[in-house]
Amino acid sequence: MPTISMFYGILIRMFFYDTEKHHVPHIHAEYQGQLAVYAIEDGALLAGELPKKKHKLVVAWIEIHQEELMADWQLAVTGSKPFPIRGLDQ
Repeated sequence: MPTISMFYGILIRMFFYDTEKHHVPHIHAEYQGQLAVYAIEDGALLAGELPKKKHKLVVAWIEIHQEELMADWQLAVTGSKPFPIRGLDQ
């Protein structure tokens, strides 16, 4: 599960071959042991939760980097390593 971005203590990851459970392109976000899964298309929360401020940061980051995330998703679901994506604090 490669980490594709990190900002404000939030780790953003994408699993290889991850199409079964959520059935939509998505990312996994982790902050201080809390986990959440977000749809790439619209930033919808699919599972878990993060603190409110961190949730808002992740949703904004998804909106800014949607095209890059979709390109990375295509790589990850075929088993290829996704590219790193710039965080909000860089």
